[in-house]
Amino acid sequence: MNPILILWFGGALALIMLFVGIITTVTSERNVVEQRLGQIIDVGSKVDRRRPASTPLTDWLNSRVEGTSWAEKVSRDLARADIKMKAGEYIALLIIAGFFVGFLFWFLTGKSILLGIPGVVIGLFLPGMYVKRQQGKRLIRFNEQLGDMLNLVVNGLRAGYSTMQAMEAVSRELPPPISDEFRRVVQEMQLGVPMEKALDNLLRRIPSDDLDLVITAINVQREVGGNLAEILDTISYTIRERVRIKGEIRVLTSQVMYSGRFLAMMPIFVVAILFLLNREYIMELFQNGLCGYIALGLSATLIVAGYFAMNKLAEIEI
Repeated sequence: MNPILILWFGGALALIMLFVGIITTVTSERNVVEQRLGQIIDVGSKVDRRRPASTPLTDWLNSRVEGTSWAEKVSRDLARADIKMKAGEYIALLIIAGFFVGFLFWFLTGKSILLGIPGVVIGLFLPGMYVKRQQGKRLIRFNEQLGDMLNLVVNGLRAGYSTMQAMEAVSRELPPPISDEFRRVVQEMQLGVPMEKALDNLLRRIPSDDLDLVITAINVQREVGGNLAEILDTISYTIRERVRIKGEIRVLTSQVMYSGRFLAMMPIFVVAILFLLNREYIMELFQNGLCGYIALGLSATLIVAGYFAMNKLAEIEI
């Protein structure tokens, strides 16, 4: 079969799946917290839920991957990034990104199938990179709000609230993402899930060391007793100091981070400019046989190694 026909067919299929994913996401009537509530917790009672609007394609993809360890990992990663997608929709996004980037590489490199394959591989990794980035940003926002959450819980406990009522106040008073997560904790507890299990589910969604310290303190206090307000007040001061120090470190290391990104992107920009100004000159790398491919592969390896090395230098554990 003609390779061009295959690429056109794949591009059309990718566009169709893209529109299906957009329509499914826009027409969904449920919040992501409520959609995934029954997937993470194991409750004995059956809860009547309205199904969100879906399509046969997404239903088929979800049915193929449902129950697998890979689908559970994808669902957990999407929940941590607060992305309103299911595992089947994420697969559709991977296919779309792979075909699109592969077609772009194929078109820009003189319609070479050999160079279109690396584009497909790169496209398959792009959604995962975006998910990881969103997870990191959301975790940073959560940690920055954790001190305010503890102050609100401490004041609620001293005013006579129960722990659940204090968490419900957090879900009402504070902004996302911490309000969304504690609203889900309250919903799980209202369905009959023990507090320890609900907090463990929260820790799986938000892998924060500071949150782990808070949950451990709450669980220990429930077992042995004690003044939870005083304990959380002390932890709040510790967490605030850690957040302050981490913020100062991010400011001091931001120059290294942005320098690494700029140096990694600069060769790509140079190649793109040369491709636009003198296409024959840059195409020598692709038309010169094995030597050109070796040079490109070695350059890409050095760029990636340098980028990760500079990022590693900027990582300081607190």
